Amino acid sequence: SSNMDDDNSWKFRKQLLFVDENLRAEEVEALKFLCTDLLPFGRLENVKSALDIFQLLMAEDYLNEEDNFILVELLYRINCHSLLRKLGYSKQKVQECLPEKGRVSLYRQMLYDLSENITSEMLKEAVFLLQKHLPKQQVTLSALELMILLEKQGLLTDNNVQVLEELCVNVSPDLLEIVNCYKKTKAFGLMQHTDFAVFLEESFACCTNRLEILLFLHERDKRKLANPVYLVCCLLETNCFLESEIRAVLAFSLSFIQSMTSYKMDGPHRGFCLVINNVDFDGSLLERKGSCKDAGELERVFTWLGLDVRIYKNKTSTEIKELMERWQRFPGHKDRDCFVCCILSHGESGAIYGKDEVLVSIRTIMSHFTAKQCPQLAEKPKLFFIQACQGKEIQQPVHIEADAHVPFTQQSVSPSESIPEEADFLLGMATVDGFVSFRHIQQGAWYIQALCNKLELLVPRGEDILSILTEVNEDVSRRVDRFGTKKQMPQPAYTLRRKVIFPIPKEPPP
Repeated sequence: SSNMDDDNSWKFRKQLLFVDENLRAEEVEALKFLCTDLLPFGRLENVKSALDIFQLLMAEDYLNEEDNFILVELLYRINCHSLLRKLGYSKQKVQECLPEKGRVSLYRQMLYDLSENITSEMLKEAVFLLQKHLPKQQVTLSALELMILLEKQGLLTDNNVQVLEELCVNVSPDLLEIVNCYKKTKAFGLMQHTDFAVFLEESFACCTNRLEILLFLHERDKRKLANPVYLVCCLLETNCFLESEIRAVLAFSLSFIQSMTSYKMDGPHRGFCLVINNVDFDGSLLERKGSCKDAGELERVFTWLGLDVRIYKNKTSTEIKELMERWQRFPGHKDRDCFVCCILSHGESGAIYGKDEVLVSIRTIMSHFTAKQCPQLAEKPKLFFIQACQGKEIQQPVHIEADAHVPFTQQSVSPSESIPEEADFLLGMATVDGFVSFRHIQQGAWYIQALCNKLELLVPRGEDILSILTEVNEDVSRRVDRFGTKKQMPQPAYTLRRKVIFPIPKEPPP
């Protein structure tokens, strides 16, 4: 028995260490904030790592090897869904346990949700408006730090959120919905078990079917459209037991609302991913060393995401056009959720080179998959990722090459001009128009490396593709060649109408 206890303790501490190693600094700050109502603030101020937080939670008996749910809840709140699986939980299982075991208050959830929606520009305006309440020599604040300061000075409490309302009105009226939703739950007595049960009973008394209940929920809180999980969480996480029918309705409501804000990704097959990898060329264009590494990474990651990957190597301009025509007519798109096409080649503004060194315009390639040309993919997301230069070649150090041709006169074409005018397209370009993109001759292209890494990291956290591409931009923009003189900035363009969120794979990346 003693050995078993030691094994459990060892496993538990290894889990804590693993979580600590996989959290970024801003995520640790989010954990600190969410624990503010649970732990002595003076001790929280000295926290430097996630392990410090775990030690405090264990000291207060919130966290131990028999019950790690507080850690599970915290990771769920900050959308670290990939780490939940390491602790033996799925997102759905967490949601089922929250009504009985949740510790983070609705007030603290509301503040965190608000902070996640505050942009850097909004924060600057908020700090300016609140100057008289802030320390004179205050360093740059985060949104969470600003809220902590307001709480310290007694300007913000769970019963008084007026300062937040005034800020929202002046900085971003849309954010007022988050505060109003919180106030509404308190006004309706959703914080107390009995009042909440009475409220539900009275509210749903006139509803005879699920559709009416859905409409009722929609009218009660428009905030759901901005964050479909928010309303459901408000109802489920009040530590009271709901009737099974109401639980089913709420689950259906969440599914229904999510379907309105993101593309459907629950079909029998995810879709096809084409990878056209041009390495060798017939004339003066250089061999694209390292490109096979990129093609292999794309195949690995998109296969993990559930797509059927097809790789085509060294295709001429005519063969590329024929390939697009063949996939345009492919009837199997009907049962697929999306379509992905990755092209790795040399390029110029708005175009890529075939193996025969003849240019093919990106717009021509993408136009094969409009609703008119490919009705099987109508209203489904079509994602194109292009690793190719969009401008003139630049002399590079030995280990860095540019995916460009010798300069020649050509009209500049921006990514937005390359996209067909109708909806549901995304074009991810390795670089902005007029500039080269860089590729390491062994490790592969900066853009493709970053894209694959961020998909692996952020899909398990439930991030949508545009948020992921923002992280890709950040990653690539920080990279430089070994002499520190060459940089690159990717550029996405899109006509997407909804969020593209790949379902979280059941297995970790291979």
